[in-house]
Amino acid sequence: MTLVLRNILFYIAFYGGGMFYVAASVFAIPFGVGPLRRAVAAWSRYHRTCLRRIIGIDIKIEGELSTEPVFYAVRHESYFEAIDAPAMYDTPVTFAKHELSIIPGWGRAAKAYGMIFVERDQGAKALRKMVSSAREYSKAGRPLVIYPEGTRTPHGQAGKLQAGFAGLYKLIGLPVVPVAVNSGPLYHQFWKRPGTITYRLGEKIPPGLPRAEIEARVITAINALN
Repeated sequence: MTLVLRNILFYIAFYGGGMFYVAASVFAIPFGVGPLRRAVAAWSRYHRTCLRRIIGIDIKIEGELSTEPVFYAVRHESYFEAIDAPAMYDTPVTFAKHELSIIPGWGRAAKAYGMIFVERDQGAKALRKMVSSAREYSKAGRPLVIYPEGTRTPHGQAGKLQAGFAGLYKLIGLPVVPVAVNSGPLYHQFWKRPGTITYRLGEKIPPGLPRAEIEARVITAINALN
């Protein structure tokens, strides 16, 4: 099967099937968090299945996920690591740009599931709201996931961390687990390619470090596969 045909089949299968999972997630909202979380996780696992069976992309994880609430700081090379988050982590609470919240159906399900939308132009009020929500979710035992570069960064380039990451790290007070991922070469382009996408979980970083130190340690760790 040619690469082009594999990609056409992947887009039909994932986005066609994805409509079912989004509808199921919205439908599950009135029935409580359990059914909603299962629907969201099933959507993310379906994405993995489509990648493995149609494109030929396998996923490798190096290191151990935390059994306690932590702040995962994840390298962002493509949409892969965002779509894969519910399959990778245990009911993660992800920080995402506010524009995603207005996607019909998907945005409603994401809010109910527990996504924290970042309103970058709203200043201190928005920051306080994000911190309050993050603390509540972490108290409930859920991990937080952030893409500290703030945007996708091409593989091979070391991006810069957004200024807000250090502030959230300080105010939320959780350990940080930096996560390197090398999805760019296989997933970033329209034509996805077979191969292995690797996650590498770095050493847990304690809370309370100075801004310069936490930023330096995170940027080094998330670029470990660059």
